[in-house]
This record gives sequence, C-alpha cells and structure tokens, in this order.
Amino acid sequence: QVQLVESGGGLVQTGGSLRLSCAASERTWSSNAMAWFRQAPGKEREFVGGIAWTGGNGFAADSVKGRFTISRDNARNTVYLQMNNLKPEDTAVYYCAAGSFVHPRSRPADFRSWGQGTQVTVSV
Repeated sequence: QVQLVESGGGLVQTGGSLRLSCAASERTWSSNAMAWFRQAPGKEREFVGGIAWTGGNGFAADSVKGRFTISRDNARNTVYLQMNNLKPEDTAVYYCAAGSFVHPRSRPADFRSWGQGTQVTVSV
C-alpha cells in the first residue's frame, strides 16, 4: 500500500497560516484520490478536503472553504493543505489519506492508506 508522510504542522497564532505537506510513496489507480482529515480531542475524524492525481483542482469541505486550499505536485508525489486565517477551532491532528475516490462527503472508511498525522495548534 502507498506510504504517506505528513509534515508542516506546528503552533501558530490565531489568524496565522500553515502549509501542510503529504508525501506519497507512489501514485496508483487504487490511491488516485488524496484527502485531508482532521481530528480534535473528543471529536470524530472530519473531512477537510480532497484532490485526485489525475483530476483537476482540489476542493475543501464547507467547514473550511474559503480558508483552506488543497493542491498537488505530481512530480514530487506530494499534496498540500494551505491553511489561512487559522482559528482555535482548527486545532487538531491533521491526516492525509489515499483511496480510489474522493468527494465532498468522503468518510474515513473510504480511504485505505493513512499518514501518521501532524499536530496543528492555534493559540488563543
């Protein structure tokens, strides 16, 4: 299965920005779809956005639309999550995942490969 490694998390003040990266070991038909999820303490894992290696632009979930942008660099086998105007409620562990399909209502079970997660903390 594809191996995924997230990076770029850290501590940022309210209103700041971070860019997360997810490096994939390979691109295959079964891992054509890439997604970002996040999980805050005591909450369920939440879909953030997605993109396909062979598709067009990435898309963000309604909860973060307008602040978060998903993009990719096929030459580097890397997807990105650009997070702007961060808020304390964005604090969570952010995960990237790979699967066959991604859509605005994707669930964690739709994805077979997962990264280890990277912590994002927005200070108040």
